[in-house]
Amino acid sequence: MRSCLFCILFFIWMGLSAQTYEIGVFGGGTNNIGDVGRTNFILPSNFAVGGLFKWNKSKRYAWRGSVIYGKFTADDSKSSISSRQQRGYVVGNSILEASAGLEFNFVEYNLHKLGPAFTPYLYTGLTYFRYDYNYFDAGRLQDGLNQRDGSLAIPMTVGFKYRISELFILGAEIGARYTFTDNLDASNPTKSTVAQQINPAFGNIFSDDWYVFSGITFTYTFGRKPCMDCFE
Repeated sequence: MRSCLFCILFFIWMGLSAQTYEIGVFGGGTNNIGDVGRTNFILPSNFAVGGLFKWNKSKRYAWRGSVIYGKFTADDSKSSISSRQQRGYVVGNSILEASAGLEFNFVEYNLHKLGPAFTPYLYTGLTYFRYDYNYFDAGRLQDGLNQRDGSLAIPMTVGFKYRISELFILGAEIGARYTFTDNLDASNPTKSTVAQQINPAFGNIFSDDWYVFSGITFTYTFGRKPCMDCFE
């Protein structure tokens, strides 16, 4: 009786819930979808690494935050579009993003129950990212005087996760980010120092760029519901 009372009091102290937290790492690759290089939706050209935190509020959803850094290279010579091959532009960029939002599980995902747990999931929210401000001048890539710029993006991620042990979860995901900038690939500079050039923009100036992080996640779980036997 005393042990159950202790469990109840400790349970209240922990937040009156059966919430579970996760902290871990992300590793994979990055590619862009824009006006330079390939147009493949998923074809990483460079690495991406980061960390993430999840607050599992229920079996169906979790609040999630992450910080990811990645690089990509867009090369016209590798494109399947002949006009891009003839143009021959090459541009690289680095992206540092912070993202927060909601992860929704397709099936009930109970981390407080013994045995394996598996579910596909969707994630969306709001992302802010920083990137290199580049532009082309007479066909040559310029670094914008080592400037960085920032923008917002909407993440659209699909993935799956599987509990491989009592404390560790392995997952894989593909996350496309629709950005609110058209200059990730240096195709549409808008700053005044660049806008003075003659026709600095090219490509489809009415369509913003995308970038994609695809890879695996590995998280450690903690904050489990105490004294499960007292509540069953």
